[in-house]
Amino acid sequence: MHIAPFDNQNHPIVDVNDAVVPLNYFNIVKLTRGQVFEYRIPGYETCIVPATGTVDVDIEGVAFAHLGNRGTDVWDGEPEGVYVPVGAKAVMTCTSATAEVFVAGAAFDQVLEPFDVRGGDIDFVQYGSDDTKTHRKIKHILGQRHAGKVGRLLVSELYTVGAGGWSGFPSHKHDTDRLPLETRHDETYNFRFRPPHGSGLQMLQREDGKPGDAYHIVDGSTICLDKGYHPCCVLPGYEMYYFTILGGLSQRPLVQYFQPSHADQIETIPGIKNMIAKFK
Repeated sequence: MHIAPFDNQNHPIVDVNDAVVPLNYFNIVKLTRGQVFEYRIPGYETCIVPATGTVDVDIEGVAFAHLGNRGTDVWDGEPEGVYVPVGAKAVMTCTSATAEVFVAGAAFDQVLEPFDVRGGDIDFVQYGSDDTKTHRKIKHILGQRHAGKVGRLLVSELYTVGAGGWSGFPSHKHDTDRLPLETRHDETYNFRFRPPHGSGLQMLQREDGKPGDAYHIVDGSTICLDKGYHPCCVLPGYEMYYFTILGGLSQRPLVQYFQPSHADQIETIPGIKNMIAKFK
């Protein structure tokens, strides 16, 4: 499902118990200096990630100051985040002129401890190649390094390297719990383009060998993925970024099932096996 950009006025874009991706939660909060936003979400663990600007965060009296160091856009610096336990009260206060903050969530039923993720905590992986039109880098905010500290939530930022190309290829899905082949993980994206008038395409093929759907994605588009194979691409001459939320049904580690008709291309894309291993 494609949700076109709109002014959500700090209300969830993907709310709890969503009809398409019930395991996910997603909000974009926009603040100006001194403004305060607070939330509490029973049944969902969350992660606060400034897209731009800086906020002070308080989680039930535990303070995390000066979160976020990006100015102009998501290409302007490295990400930071704060993990918010299930049902905890989170308060963010804008300390820059403006701030745009992503709030990512996943359904979970246990209460863990809050913690912050700074530059040195980001798990970085780069894979693909210009020749295969699959060159990209991933910055895991809540990834493999935080196993045991997080319940079901995986949060990452994905960037195309260079202008144009494909992401999420070979086509894969993760809509059914059938270990060891695959796990059920709902997924939500928010896209950005540089320059911002760029755009791309999100494919969604429900069944191997049959035609699927395609969505025209623009700067600020949100995509909710519940079922099917889902590669995406960006137009030549533009760079693409997408904020990625994964919520697991029964476990946190993601097991992707690659589309049989394209699975052999795993062997043609440099570094992709390392990328697969990082979604844990």
